[in-house]
Amino acid sequence: MDAFLDRLDPDMCVVTAASADGDRAGCLVGFASQCSIRPVRYVVWLSKANRTYRVARTASRLAVHLLTREQRGLAELFGGETGDRTDKFARARWREEPGGAVVLEDAAAWFVGTVVLRTDGGDHVGFVLEPETWGEREGTDGTRLLRLSDATSIPPGHPAD
Repeated sequence: MDAFLDRLDPDMCVVTAASADGDRAGCLVGFASQCSIRPVRYVVWLSKANRTYRVARTASRLAVHLLTREQRGLAELFGGETGDRTDKFARARWREEPGGAVVLEDAAAWFVGTVVLRTDGGDHVGFVLEPETWGEREGTDGTRLLRLSDATSIPPGHPAD
C-alpha cells in the first residue's frame, strides 16, 4: 500500500468536540473527506487513542477547521500536545457556537456539523457530519492550506499504546 499511500498529501484539519458538561477537546486530523453530495456530508476519522475521540463519542456536534501553512503553531498545539495534560483552549482563540460546538477563531475556514453516524474503521472511528454553520477568516482565501507533508514532523501528542 505504500506505493499508493505515500503519494497522498491531504489537507490537515483540527477537529474540536465539546461534551454536554462542557469538557472540550481538539486534535489535528489527517483523515477527513467530503463523503456525500446530496445531502452534503463530511467524515472525520478520530484515533481511539486520542482524548478528542473520548469527548466526541458523546458530542452531538463537531467543528472542523482548516489551517494555512502559516498556522503551524496552531497545528503543533492541537497535534503535538495531548488534552490529557494541556488545556489547548487556554492557548487558542475560540468561541462557543449554538449547540455547544467550539470554533477556533483563527482558522482559515470552519464548519460545525451534527454527528449523523459513527462508524468503526479499526484504530479510528469515522464521524459523519451534516454541516449546520460555517465561515471563513477574511484574507485567507487562496492561501495554501496546511497539508500532511507540512505536518509530518509534528509528533503526536496523545499517549501511544
